[in-house]
Amino acid sequence: MKQIHRQIILKSVGPWLRVLPTLVILLGMVTGSAAAATATASPWDVRKINGDDYVSADNIKQFYHFGSLSRSGSIVTLENAKVMLKLNLGTAECTMNNVKFVFSKAVEEADAKAYVSRTDLAKLIDPVLRPNFIKNAGNFNTVVLDAGHGGKDPGATNAYGNEADYTLKVACLVKAKLLTKGYKVVMTRDADRFLSLQERVNVANAVTENAIFIAIHFNSGATAARGIETFTLSPPGVAHYGRGLIEADKYEHAGNEHDSANMALATSAHGSVLRTLGTNTFDRGIKRARYTVLSGITHPAILLEGGFLSHPYEARLIDNEKYQAALASGIAKAVDKYRVAVTPPPAISATR
Repeated sequence: MKQIHRQIILKSVGPWLRVLPTLVILLGMVTGSAAAATATASPWDVRKINGDDYVSADNIKQFYHFGSLSRSGSIVTLENAKVMLKLNLGTAECTMNNVKFVFSKAVEEADAKAYVSRTDLAKLIDPVLRPNFIKNAGNFNTVVLDAGHGGKDPGATNAYGNEADYTLKVACLVKAKLLTKGYKVVMTRDADRFLSLQERVNVANAVTENAIFIAIHFNSGATAARGIETFTLSPPGVAHYGRGLIEADKYEHAGNEHDSANMALATSAHGSVLRTLGTNTFDRGIKRARYTVLSGITHPAILLEGGFLSHPYEARLIDNEKYQAALASGIAKAVDKYRVAVTPPPAISATR
């Protein structure tokens, strides 16, 4: 597989860990500087659980310099001055600074210790805690915006309107905000026209300079379903969210080259949007998927679902221009936060 460099976290420890500043930038918390912590080399507590490699929470505490590790019922909490990581035993859920993430495998317990799968440590926890270790991720000035659906494909519909119109409105608002920040913006569509999924991929991949890709959608489901969710491409061996593993999931796609950057970008966007929309917004989490517009893109890419058109309250919100503007503002701010977070300080720029 490509990107084997992520396995470095299980083989050795680098000389510097800059966990606090980068995490708080991604999640939009306090962004003041914090001293780098020197890692202490020690063997990793890796064990097989259900045929997969798992790493103990004790090791995670030591390597990332959490000050405490505690347990209350099924919740295991690792915490220091600015980072709180909560693991939910027996489930595939965790939170970091109250932002929800969905692991590829459940958090397990063995010998009274909590264990996280090696895949989730390398592909989710590490890029969120150490985004400035992701190679070359900050070297971009172009944002590709993909307004979902369009033309003969209206997407989800309700009494107020359709998804294709809403995604285009929000994408145009994001574009305007990014242009004022000095970014170059490429739109997969700038009018109500149909593009196939592959055509969207082609537009993005035609951008030869370094770029990021953000697909904007709105959700539909049961009338009780609500909230914001963000998707990144599933790593090889990890299934599409909501279904079991199939043979095709074992293979790598073009987008997997950016697994770590994808997760860092999703973290920034998801946290920023939740914060901008306010405390009443339901957090459905950052999840893994195998959508074509994620698997085929050769740039870091995410897909953000900005609420449910099928939910009575959220449907009215999505139709509201103030909500659309807030959503766009959250996305635009996230681009700045992501670029800062993944840009390594000069002292560690050559570590990976």
